[in-house]
Amino acid sequence: MMINKSIGSRIFDSVNYTFLIIVALVTIIPFFYIVSVSFAEPEEVLRRGFILFPTSFSLEGYKYIFSTSIMMRSLLVTAGITVAGTFINLLFTSLLAYPLSRQDFDGRKLFMMLIVFTMLFNGGILPTFLVVKSLGLLNSYWALLIPNAISAFNLIVVVSFFRQLPEGLEEAAKIDGCNDLGLLFRIVLPLSAPVLATFALFYAVGHWNTFFSAILYINDAKMWPIQVWLRQIVILSQGGIGDSTQFDQNYIAPPSQIIKMAVIVISTVPILIVYPFLQKHFAKGVILGSVKG
Repeated sequence: MMINKSIGSRIFDSVNYTFLIIVALVTIIPFFYIVSVSFAEPEEVLRRGFILFPTSFSLEGYKYIFSTSIMMRSLLVTAGITVAGTFINLLFTSLLAYPLSRQDFDGRKLFMMLIVFTMLFNGGILPTFLVVKSLGLLNSYWALLIPNAISAFNLIVVVSFFRQLPEGLEEAAKIDGCNDLGLLFRIVLPLSAPVLATFALFYAVGHWNTFFSAILYINDAKMWPIQVWLRQIVILSQGGIGDSTQFDQNYIAPPSQIIKMAVIVISTVPILIVYPFLQKHFAKGVILGSVKG
């Protein structure tokens, strides 16, 4: 059945559609510009400046970036840090969130207060560096994994989600002889796929974008993740100080604008590829985990 809308309702819909289209364009055009410039010919970039539809395509920026073997090594390093770090984050978060979600756990309010306290106050860069150094983690990948093993905010949301699970399932599992770890890994975690997938994406993005911690804790350039190495490439492209001997001298460096855009694409696209596989759990996990039942 057709519903006849009033003039005011039509005007309201038109304004909404116009506003949403403008927001979409403001969001899409910058990224489209970045991709276009990264694939444009150097001469066209120098001549036109702002490019949305390049007349010809070139891979000079990507060839220059990948002309060093360290680039592929840094990609593997970042992939390893992302996978291992996300696993550690989810494991530690789940192991801590489960007892805090139990009503029969003595002292859970005290532990929750201490966790919330860390969201408001922290030791700062220097004390954290001294702790990492005293543990012998400097120049080690563990320095990028252990200090950030648990996010207090994510932990609180997961605790709220665990509290919503039916208590009858746990009671039935205990009758069958299941212990606490069995309850967590056989009952709770399989039922928590939406919230775990959501925070797996959050943690993975954080590890993929690891930059400051790597500069702070890792001195060996061969151990740098991709974000640090991409920064070095941008500095070199602008005539800054760096080791240009790592690049194949047969490749002439294209304009710095092309290199910058290619760097942004390389650092962004892998996460964009992963997101669609977790998107169906994303909204559901955030909503379910943020409402206490």
